[in-house]
Amino acid sequence: MAFQNPLLHLLCLKSKRASLYYLGSTAILCSLFYLVGLWTHSSSTTAAVISSAFSGVSCSDQPRNATTTTTTVHLDFSAHHQGPDPPVNYDERRVDRIPPCDANLSEYTPCEDAQRSLKFDRNMLIYRERHCPEPHEVLRCRVPAPTGYRVPFRWPQSRDSVWYANVPHKWLTVEKKKQNWVLFERDRFRFPGGGTMFPNGANAYIDDIGRLINLKDGSIRTAIDTGCGVASWGAYLLSRNIVAVSFAPRDTHEAQVQFALERGVPALIGVIASIRLPYPSRAFDMAHCSRCLIPWGQNDGHYLIEVDRVLRPGGYWILSGPPINWEKHWKGWNRTREDLRTEQTMIENVARSLCWKKLKQKDDLAIWQKPTNHVHCRMNRKVFKHPRMCQAQDPDKAWYTKMESCLTPLPEVSDIKKVAGGELAKWPERLTAIPPRISGGTLEGITAEIFRENTELWRKRVAYYKSLDNQLAEQGRYRNLLDMNSFLGGFAAALVNDPVWVMNIVPVEAEINTLGAIYERGLIGTYQNWCEAMSTYPRTYDFIHADSVFSLYKGRCDMEDILLEMDRILRPEGSVIFRDDVDYLVKIKSIIDAMQWDSRIIDHENGPHHREKILLASKQYWTAPAPDGNKGGSKSASL
Repeated sequence: MAFQNPLLHLLCLKSKRASLYYLGSTAILCSLFYLVGLWTHSSSTTAAVISSAFSGVSCSDQPRNATTTTTTVHLDFSAHHQGPDPPVNYDERRVDRIPPCDANLSEYTPCEDAQRSLKFDRNMLIYRERHCPEPHEVLRCRVPAPTGYRVPFRWPQSRDSVWYANVPHKWLTVEKKKQNWVLFERDRFRFPGGGTMFPNGANAYIDDIGRLINLKDGSIRTAIDTGCGVASWGAYLLSRNIVAVSFAPRDTHEAQVQFALERGVPALIGVIASIRLPYPSRAFDMAHCSRCLIPWGQNDGHYLIEVDRVLRPGGYWILSGPPINWEKHWKGWNRTREDLRTEQTMIENVARSLCWKKLKQKDDLAIWQKPTNHVHCRMNRKVFKHPRMCQAQDPDKAWYTKMESCLTPLPEVSDIKKVAGGELAKWPERLTAIPPRISGGTLEGITAEIFRENTELWRKRVAYYKSLDNQLAEQGRYRNLLDMNSFLGGFAAALVNDPVWVMNIVPVEAEINTLGAIYERGLIGTYQNWCEAMSTYPRTYDFIHADSVFSLYKGRCDMEDILLEMDRILRPEGSVIFRDDVDYLVKIKSIIDAMQWDSRIIDHENGPHHREKILLASKQYWTAPAPDGNKGGSKSASL
């Protein structure tokens, strides 16, 4: 159709020409700047190709018979603007292979070394406390298993039998033969369940205790056994849903704690001396001493004062052996009647000064009970001038913390009938009930809702772990477990129905001290600084869980030192699950590869879009060379 207005038609044509002009100019300029930029930042070869494009030469312009040179252009994705290299960090250096230690170090316990201990004061057994190597003394090698080491028997068989090759020490079989501690038979040790004060066996002895206090209603769940021997008391309590932490010093009786751990019973190397036991206040429902040779009445009751700190309100202290029932045993103990009478009087006086009530004494057993609160105890300080109530102390601080000769005050109560700190639920409800330390608001920032969410979170995570590690999923394959950074004990709680026990660790560097809440759940644990060795023997644990341990210890100590300690305390063919930021896991993997572990990095349970990953690792079977020079020992079939 013809335009009616010629002027309007002319204007439209000029507008279209202008638009085409601008579009064409813009395209040419963009192409030009792109090619110039590409030429500026490329290699000379690429620049030549671009120059030929500018000159209008194309492949079709070349003669068909001309010799052509094809140049491959390699794209460079590396950064060209960098600062100077940072200083080399020991954690990040590549280690090709970490060598094994000498065979004579197969039972190396760095912080309880007998030779080092001789440098320290023998007063109050200070020399038997933890004394760790100086940084320049730390070994950077892998502690070997003894020649012939075998996978331990499975629980409950392990309670009664241990391979001789795993703990090659017969001294107790001679020294305690008449007391039925341990017997040697062919290639193994057998544990009849006896003890110095219970020659009829631990079960019968526990039955005697059960006639004096109630061990069946779930009110007693956690216990501590001082001077434990081979931990038969703790071993036989487990069938009654009571879990005991047993401890004894290194080599008072050779390998006693090592025997306990090999049997699958919770135990630590330790001594009650000048520093606090590594447990929070109000942790244990029951404390026990069966001829543990601790001078309870001496040093102004120092040792009983420490037992009082870790005993919960209403908890029990059980004593058998000297001086209890001295009238019957004084000749066999090679002591005078007067000496034993004096010792018992001293113990009775210290117990009264702590406001304990002596419940019963029958035959070789005596039982005291701690009060449920300190209302009356504060009032009678006018009568008992010693010990005074402690002032301005943190009762849960217990890592190299000196013991004080003062009574740890219980939390205030509004009514004399109330339990200080809050009443605990009975087991098994205690496991999922809100711990009083949380419901009472004493753990800052941790609420009942956080506790419930954490419990459910770890239930799901442990189910995921079992889908990754068939040995963790296999009932009975593992027995001794370690959680290196436990928070609220959710990992252990998720495994409560499995035939395992978990030593929960709250690192002393943790932002919140949650170990008291873990004990209020009916679980066990201890404090630990992972820049130091743990107070346990090599090959203690079948499985180790390390959640965010290495991000917590960033800049505190060498990653390799922590991993070598993990290697020391992990059994051959044991497993580890690391959970941390992927950057840490990559570094960890490079080191455990040098430790000759098998490992693989796996996605977070919620999928790949998380920086937090999981590193699943297992320690290979290997042992010290046999005396004839053969390398290692043959691999034994799992039992």
